[in-house]
Amino acid sequence: MRYPFDVTLYSSPTARRCVLARGGMVCCSQPLAAQAGLEILREGGNAVDAAVAAAAALSVVEPTSNGAGGDAFAIICMDGRLYGLNSSGPAPALADAEQLRARGGEMPCEGWFPVNVPGIPAAWAAANRRFGRLGLGRLFKRAAEYAEGGYPLSPVVSGLWRADFERYAPLKNEEAFRPWFSTFAPGGAPPAAGDVVRLPELAETLRELAETGCESFYRGALAGKIDARSRECGGWLRADDLAAFSPEWTEPMSVDYRGYTIHELPPNGHGLVVLMALGILAGLEPYDGSAAAAHRAIEALKLAYADGRRYIAEPAAMEFAPWRLLDAEYLAGRRALIGARARLPEPGSPYGGGTVYLCTADAEGNMVSWIQSNYMGFGSGIVVPGTGIALHNRGANFSLDPASPNCLAAGKRPYHTIIPGFITKGGRPVGPFGVMGAFMQPQGHLQLLLNLLDLGMNPAEALAAPRWQWTGGLGVELEEHYPAGAAAELGALGHSLTRGDSVSFGRGQVIWRSGDGVLCGATEPRADGAAAAF
Repeated sequence: MRYPFDVTLYSSPTARRCVLARGGMVCCSQPLAAQAGLEILREGGNAVDAAVAAAAALSVVEPTSNGAGGDAFAIICMDGRLYGLNSSGPAPALADAEQLRARGGEMPCEGWFPVNVPGIPAAWAAANRRFGRLGLGRLFKRAAEYAEGGYPLSPVVSGLWRADFERYAPLKNEEAFRPWFSTFAPGGAPPAAGDVVRLPELAETLRELAETGCESFYRGALAGKIDARSRECGGWLRADDLAAFSPEWTEPMSVDYRGYTIHELPPNGHGLVVLMALGILAGLEPYDGSAAAAHRAIEALKLAYADGRRYIAEPAAMEFAPWRLLDAEYLAGRRALIGARARLPEPGSPYGGGTVYLCTADAEGNMVSWIQSNYMGFGSGIVVPGTGIALHNRGANFSLDPASPNCLAAGKRPYHTIIPGFITKGGRPVGPFGVMGAFMQPQGHLQLLLNLLDLGMNPAEALAAPRWQWTGGLGVELEEHYPAGAAAELGALGHSLTRGDSVSFGRGQVIWRSGDGVLCGATEPRADGAAAAF
């Protein structure tokens, strides 16, 4: 059998079918973007070219989650080797935690203050420059056409669009936020599913990015427009901050679990939370889908998150090297804390997250795990006039506590929630995976991996299976179709349970490559997505 799972099994009534192909595959949360990536593969582009093309298209057809004003991360597999890309931007040089403490003591979520240097355009250019075959002009062509000519809005994205319109509504008469409404709600209301959306200014921006290799965003005309608007509205971001930025190539971190190796990027992202939880669970009996097994997984995740929230930050600001959190002796101590009842998690002492995710694969065995985000929906609510660029609000994830390693400081990157994942076995690449959704992401990664590697589900089943979400303290939110019997057992173990809407439980994709090169891909029903292949 080609796979360690049966592609014909569909125990979940909500699961989509796996897609099988050999020529290439693109899985993402919006079908038009998946097709944009697939076109590139058919024209001779590789998996990186396809990922960049799909990512650019997603910035147009799903602007509720990402865009040129956000951040990106990737794990790229080329010729059997993994490369990590961290393109999250730092706080501006003028960032001042004391100024915000004096204004009320919390990081704002809207406006210019949570706007860090955006990293997405630099990520597109860096990946293309190092590994791509085709030029950015070709890779951005379909995205620019969607933006200029229009595209019909998909159902899930329409709901997210409406939610952000309502979120920004109290700000619509403030000068800083008026461009958002003129760009994304020009008729005074958000578009509905099936409406044709046109973003002509964004089309021009994409063409300018293509023509300049994305340099305009950091050291050209677009940088000047961002600087001017920031100054006009009292923001911190300046052209010098943009010019100083460059993405970081890094080595993924990993743990072994059930015969596979799971790879995540190191801090400032929280992929380390996934690895810690897997490391804790690896010493326990395999996950069997029971309420008792779910309890152990929840408790392991809570312990990992407690450490993550306490210690993960910009690496230079961390109290110790990230690998200490994966030390076998330390994880054994954390494992010993899991008992028969739910408990409040506390961090140990190792001393002694509006997002889109996509994955691609080509016929040569190259694969990409790519994630990019504006953080909370459209982000800060700030749109740079004349560009269509919605700026993220990733800085909202900084702390203002001077004792925290994640405290806001000039030139510092915040604790970041977006995480791409990758699986290998015996040194052989198996495939990329990811689940978007801010602080749900490590929880989605963990549950997806348990379904794949312990329960032996195929990718479609593993993505569609009902999920839980730890919400803090003893609180656990269960998806609407989570089985009632298992829910009752979890409640009896001390978890405080609520039910939630499926969109909040993440939206993911997986590609699994067999030993003879057959690609098995899937996306999930919580999104509008598609697995496009040939």
